Amino acid sequence: MSESIFTEEGYIRPAVLVAAYRSGMFPMAIDARGEIGWFSPDPRGVIPLDGLHIPKGLKRSLKKAPYEIRYDTAFPEVMDGCAERDTTWISPEIRASYCRLHDMGYAHSVECWDESGLVGGLYGVAIGGVFFGESMFSRKTDASKIALVHLVDRLNARSFRLLDTQWSTPHLATLGCIDIPRYEYIEQLNRALLVKTSF
Repeated sequence: MSESIFTEEGYIRPAVLVAAYRSGMFPMAIDARGEIGWFSPDPRGVIPLDGLHIPKGLKRSLKKAPYEIRYDTAFPEVMDGCAERDTTWISPEIRASYCRLHDMGYAHSVECWDESGLVGGLYGVAIGGVFFGESMFSRKTDASKIALVHLVDRLNARSFRLLDTQWSTPHLATLGCIDIPRYEYIEQLNRALLVKTSF
């Protein structure tokens, strides 16, 4: 099957991306050349929307409200912040693909700002009642964690059913992320995709 069916002019076709998420898959650049791989982990990392764990230190940070929280005001810049690391799966093609999804209303960012500018945040894709978390970053203390807390609050307020983190990591586990078998994830995914809501 021709690669041009899936990609065009340096980005993954939006319809292909949306269909992949609906089936439980997502793309990542897997080498320095930007070759795209498609993944459906087993087990799958999720944060139960009623199970976010907020450690004491983070609770203190939240009370101080050190950052202004904004949504979807600097999506490309959030992606750039997430790519600021020694190795990254956010290739130019991935960046262009998700910026197109953002323009179409599927991809969203949660941003932490202070007097110095954008200091942290996260981005992901929302379809039905599912938010597929992609990446997060911090330039100042607890910025990404605070963005996550606000994300969960927003998802709960808008009747989302599933927050997908793709993989569980030790960092995410401290915030309530758990692993579930892929079959269970797919069952939850299919139910949540039927929910009519918006980010």
